[in-house]
Amino acid sequence: MKFVRICTLAAVCLALGACTSNKSTKEISTHSTVHVTVANPNGGPTLGYAKNSGLKVLKVKEGTDTYSFKDMNGNGKLDVWEDWRKPVDERAQALSKELTIDEIAGLMLFSSHEQNPEAGLTEAQKKYLKEDNLRNVLNAGSNDVEALVSWNNAMQAYVEGFIKEGHKVIPVNFSSDPRSTAGSDAQYNAEGEDISRWPSNLGIAATFDPEIMRTFARIAAEEYRGMGIATALGPQIELATDPRWLRFDGTFGENTRLAVDMAEAYVDGSQSTYINGEDTGWGVRSINAMIKHFPGDGMGESGRESHLEGGKYAVYPGDNFQEHLKPFIDGGLNLKGKTKQAASAMLSYSVAIGADGNPLFGLNRGSAYDQSKIDMLRKDHQYEGVLCTDWGVTVAMSDPAKPSFGMAWGAENLSVEERHYAILLAGMDMFGGNNDKKPILAAYDMWVRDFGEASAKERFQLSGKRLLTLLFNVGLFENPYLDLDESKASVGSQDKRDAGYQAQLASIVMLKNKNNVIRTGLLESYKDAVAYIPSSIHHNFPSIWAPAADTADPTMNIETAKRYFKEVLSDTPVKDAEGNVTGFTAPDLSTVDVIIIGMQSPDSGGVFSNAGFDKDDRTFYPLSLQYRPYTATSTAVRQTSISGDILEDAKENRSYYNKTSRISNEYDLDAFLKAKEAAAAIEANTGKHIPVLVALKAKNPVMVGEFEPQADAIVTGFSVDDAAYFDILLGKTEPKGLLPMQFPKDMITVEANKEDLGQDMTPYTDEMGNLYDFGYGLNYSGVISDTRTAKYQ
Repeated sequence: MKFVRICTLAAVCLALGACTSNKSTKEISTHSTVHVTVANPNGGPTLGYAKNSGLKVLKVKEGTDTYSFKDMNGNGKLDVWEDWRKPVDERAQALSKELTIDEIAGLMLFSSHEQNPEAGLTEAQKKYLKEDNLRNVLNAGSNDVEALVSWNNAMQAYVEGFIKEGHKVIPVNFSSDPRSTAGSDAQYNAEGEDISRWPSNLGIAATFDPEIMRTFARIAAEEYRGMGIATALGPQIELATDPRWLRFDGTFGENTRLAVDMAEAYVDGSQSTYINGEDTGWGVRSINAMIKHFPGDGMGESGRESHLEGGKYAVYPGDNFQEHLKPFIDGGLNLKGKTKQAASAMLSYSVAIGADGNPLFGLNRGSAYDQSKIDMLRKDHQYEGVLCTDWGVTVAMSDPAKPSFGMAWGAENLSVEERHYAILLAGMDMFGGNNDKKPILAAYDMWVRDFGEASAKERFQLSGKRLLTLLFNVGLFENPYLDLDESKASVGSQDKRDAGYQAQLASIVMLKNKNNVIRTGLLESYKDAVAYIPSSIHHNFPSIWAPAADTADPTMNIETAKRYFKEVLSDTPVKDAEGNVTGFTAPDLSTVDVIIIGMQSPDSGGVFSNAGFDKDDRTFYPLSLQYRPYTATSTAVRQTSISGDILEDAKENRSYYNKTSRISNEYDLDAFLKAKEAAAAIEANTGKHIPVLVALKAKNPVMVGEFEPQADAIVTGFSVDDAAYFDILLGKTEPKGLLPMQFPKDMITVEANKEDLGQDMTPYTDEMGNLYDFGYGLNYSGVISDTRTAKYQ
C-alpha cells in the first residue's frame, strides 16, 4: 500500500520519532488535557485525539497492515474527508458539501486578537467556538511555550467534544502576526525570549540573500507549529514606495525584484517540511502563509497609513499600479507556477485613487469591497486560495456602537450585514476580527433573496472548501495536539537562535567608517576601555489604545554594553517637580574611550496614532524623515491633494502645505550633538580623540545629514538586538548588509517622490563622497561590490 502523501509523511514521522509501530499508542498529559496519539505504519500520519472527547478510531486492514483513521462525524464509517490517504483538494471538497451554512459561516470568522493565552480557555472563547462555530483564532499573546501548548490542547479538546452532541470535529486553526523580530521597535512582535530572534523583513532584505529568508521561514514555521500556530498572517510583501510610510519596516523595501525573491523564498520555506535538508512538502512542520496586503498599501498619500481615517487613500501619481502587483503575482502567490503558491492572502484597507483624483477602478471603497482588485486574482490568475479581509473592515467609526476604530472605507453608509454581503459578492472568503456569525448568516439570506438558495449554497461551499484546505494542508484533522516536551525542545533551540543571530549580523549596513575606526581586531582592546552611552527622551504619541507617555532611557542596552567594556557610563536623569524627565546630566567623560549612541528613525507615530492627521480640527501635517521640525513650504509640496473625501459641496483637500511635522524623538539628535560637543571639547583641551559611533535603528529611510558629518562611524540595522550592533561596531564581525532602499538627500526630494514609484529620490551623499542609494553598504575594504546586487539594479 503506497501513497505519495504517505511517503512524504513517512520521512516526517521517522524524523520526529512518532511512527514506531502499527499498534503504537500513548497518552500525553498537558495540564488538564490528556490526549492520545496513534501511530500509523508505513509513514502514515500520527493521529491525535482527546482521551475523553468521545471520538472513536476506525481501523482499515490492508494486507498485514492496519491503518487508523479518526471518525470525526461519529457515523462509524470512513468518509472521504476523514481518509488521510486522499488528496487535500478531494477531502476539502467532500467536507464542504457536508457542512451546514452555520458551520461554513463559522469558518469564515477570524477572531479578534487573543492576547492572554496564559489565562487558558475562557468562557468568551467557549462561546464563540460553540455558538458561532468559529475555528480561526488569532494568537496575539506571548511566546510562553508552556502556556501556548496548554491553551492549544485545551481548545482542541473542547471543540472535539462537540462530537458527543452530534457535531463534526473541525479543529482550531491558530494564527499569528509576526512574532520573531529581535528589536524592541518592531510594530508587530511578541514578548518572550523562548524563540529564535531575527531581523525585520526589511532587515532580511538588507542581506540581499533569499536563502536567509528561506531559512528564517523554515525555522519560524517549525517554532510556530511548536506553539500551535498553523497560519502566519504575513509577511507583508507589498512594495514600500513611499519612504514616509509607517509600515515600511514590515516589507522588503522598494525594489520589485528583491521583494519578489524574498516573498517567494518565504512562502517556499514556510509551506514546506524539511527533513535532513530535503523539502518534503506539506507536513507537521509547515504553516499556511497569508501574504499581505494585496494589491499593496505602501503608496498611502504622503506616507499616511490606512489603519485610520487620515490614511485611507492609496494614490498612484506615477501610474504604477501594475508594478505593485508583481511581489504578489510573481512572488508570494506565485501565480506563474515557479514554486509554491501561498495558501492565502489578506487584502489591504485602502481605497485606490489615480493621478486624476478619481477611484482607480471606479469604486470609492476599500480593497475588500473592490471586485476589480479581487478579480485580478480570481479571474485573471485563477487563484483559489483563501482571501481574508484585514481586521475591522466591516466596522465604521460612524456606527451606533461608537467603536474605537473601523476601516469600512467607502462602505460607511451600509449596515454591518450589508458590508458582509458586499464583501462576499466581491469574492472574499474570510472576515478578519469578527467573532459573530450572525452578519454572515444575514448575508447568506441576502444572497438567497437576490440569486436563489442554490446559488447561495454553492457560493458558501466554495469558500468552505478554500477555508478547510488551510486545515487539511497542515494536518490539523489528523493531529491538532502538541507534546509539551517536543515543543520545548524545538521552539528556541540553540541552533535556531544561532541562525537568527547570524542573520541579524548579516543584515546590518555600515554607512560610514571614517579613518577605518571600525576594523577587525579591536574587540580585545575594548575589553579594557570605558564607553559612554547617552540617553534620550521620547515623547510618544497617543493612540486609540493608549494615552501619550514619555520614556527616558539609555540609547543602547547598558547590560549588553557591559559585556564588551571594562566600564560603561551613562547619564543621570534631570526631573521636574512632577517627576518628569526633562533632560540629563552627563558623567565625567575624561576617562571615556568611545561614545556609542543609538538613534531611532525620526518617529512620526504608529499605525494607530493618526500620524499626519489632526483629528480634532481635521487638518493634516507632514510626516518627516528628519529629527528637527520640518515645515512643508517647498514648491514640491502639493497644495491640492490627490485624494480626499467627497463632501457635500466640494472634495476634501488633504494638503499640509505650510504645516509643520511632529517628531516624538527629536531628543535623539540632541543627545548625539551634546555627546559630540563634549568629545570635541576634550579633544581641544587634551588632544584625545573620542570616536562617536552611531547605531541607527531604522524603520524606514532616514535623513542622516543632520548628524552624519559629525559622526565617526554609522551602522544601521532593522530591528536587531543591541548585541549585534556592538559586534559590528567593535570589529567582531565584518559588516556585509546593503541598503534595501534609498536614504534621501532632504525633504524636498521626499516631497517630489511619487508615492507609487520606488527608487525615485535623490540619495544623500556623505562627507566621504558615498551615495546612500539602494544597494549601498561598506565593509572593511570600502564600498561593497559583489554579485548580490547585480540582479536588482
